[in-house]
Parts: sequence; structure tokens; C-alpha cells
Amino acid sequence: MPRPTPAQLVYGSCTVICSTLAMLLLSQTSSGIGIAVIALAALGLGLLVAMTAPLPRPRTVAQSQPAPAAPSEVRVPAHRETVAAVTAEPVREPTAP
Repeated sequence: MPRPTPAQLVYGSCTVICSTLAMLLLSQTSSGIGIAVIALAALGLGLLVAMTAPLPRPRTVAQSQPAPAAPSEVRVPAHRETVAAVTAEPVREPTAP
């Protein structure tokens, strides 16, 4: 079961509080059994509201180009090619005649 979102928690909590107060004020009950029945009904209503609240939809992003490869995905050839060292001759300045 997925975790409830903050919006679902707020909707459910507000429903429980408001419906409990409304039912207690309208019924004018003072017995313990009546208060327990109202509290359970309010909890059920709050649960129903929280579960039917819309869930956020996952975002879909269109990619026009593939993403560049991460450094960990760069492949290195298995063999290395050895290049012979090239020695440079010293540069000689032209002599004046």
C-alpha cells in the first residue's frame, strides 16, 4: 500500500475534526456510547475522504536527445596501443653569411 501524501493526511484530518464537531453539536448527545459512535463514524468518514483524494500523477518528460553517458559508463578498450617515442632534434638558428 503506498504511503499517504501530505494532502491526503490534511484532508482526512480536517474531515475527522469538522465532522466530529458537527455531529456532536447536531446530536446533542452526552452519553459515552453516543460520543464513541460519533467518533467512529467521523474516523470512517475521514478515512474515506483521505483515500479518495486524488494522487499526484508522475511527470513525464519528453527527451529529444539521449542523455550523455555518465563517467562510470564510459568504456575503455581492453588493449592499449603503444606509440614509439619521437625525439626532436634541437632547433638550429640560421647563421648569417
